[in-house]
Amino acid sequence: MVTIYDIAKKANVSPMTVSRVINKAPNIRNETREKVEIAIKELGYIPNSAARSLISNQTKTLGLILTDISNPFFSKIARGAEDAAVQRGYRVLMSNTDEDSEKEINYIDMMLSARVDGVLIAPTSDKTLEQIERFKRHRIPVVLIDRLIEGFSGDYVVGDSYEGSRKLVEHLIDNGHHNIALINGPSNVSTARERKRGYTETLKLNDLPVYEHYISEIDYRNVEEDSAKIIVDRLIKSEPEKRPTAIFAANNFIAISVMKAVRELGLQVPKDMSVVCFDEVEPVAYFDPFFTVAAQPANEMGKIGIQFLMERVEQKQVNNQRKVVLPPDIHIRKSTCKISY
Repeated sequence: MVTIYDIAKKANVSPMTVSRVINKAPNIRNETREKVEIAIKELGYIPNSAARSLISNQTKTLGLILTDISNPFFSKIARGAEDAAVQRGYRVLMSNTDEDSEKEINYIDMMLSARVDGVLIAPTSDKTLEQIERFKRHRIPVVLIDRLIEGFSGDYVVGDSYEGSRKLVEHLIDNGHHNIALINGPSNVSTARERKRGYTETLKLNDLPVYEHYISEIDYRNVEEDSAKIIVDRLIKSEPEKRPTAIFAANNFIAISVMKAVRELGLQVPKDMSVVCFDEVEPVAYFDPFFTVAAQPANEMGKIGIQFLMERVEQKQVNNQRKVVLPPDIHIRKSTCKISY
């Protein structure tokens, strides 16, 4: 194994000088720095980050805990966060909880063991607050991304689920839809609660009834695709006057399952059922027409969230709590159409 003594010998400098170059200390002549860097490259030396962290009390590693990296929305958050972190010399240790609280606890254990400097997390549910307290006891700053937790005190970056839902439902109403169903995520997640609130309040503001049998909950990942199919089947087989003409899917994975279910029942989108959803669906030929969506700026969310985290890690002078709510863009596409009564 190559050591700093090997580097010092090859560059004809002292081991202390090599250490100062590795740790980017100031007041080193450019000529000396270049000699050491050339020796490091030629010998393939890899600095011992664990030893360096003991000296600086920082690992230059940030934790990123997401709920479903297979979802393009979270993939874009990860990309934005990683790009911003790397530019500042940080590494990102990423984990995927699959919306599973037990996996979340295991990954939090791992983050604590790895001595990460800070954590950016999309919580699986409100219960994650108990785990966040563990980070705080170790003085590890935490920033929330995408989802809020009641009782959390700290920085967060989220999308405006309420306003996005209002605009999607208003679009359906403007197109003549009065019977609109909601297939939502779990109520222990803040985004699902906000999307339901936007849905119900928009109906009421337009003097339309809120039917409880129109509102359903399933897992955001929709692991059991039969769940969506059972719901769609029940809605379509309702009495004609009570049958919805449109479905608001709370996220893109639910929307895909809704589309499949509608087609398997011999119906067409949007001719027989209009569909809207939160978050973009990656373009796939099978899903033409493409969905009308509330598209969140996921990449930007990741960048802002990790920026807030790095500032906390570096103890920069910031406000006690920073709250960023980013508005979604509404993209009207072929999955909705006008109807008349």
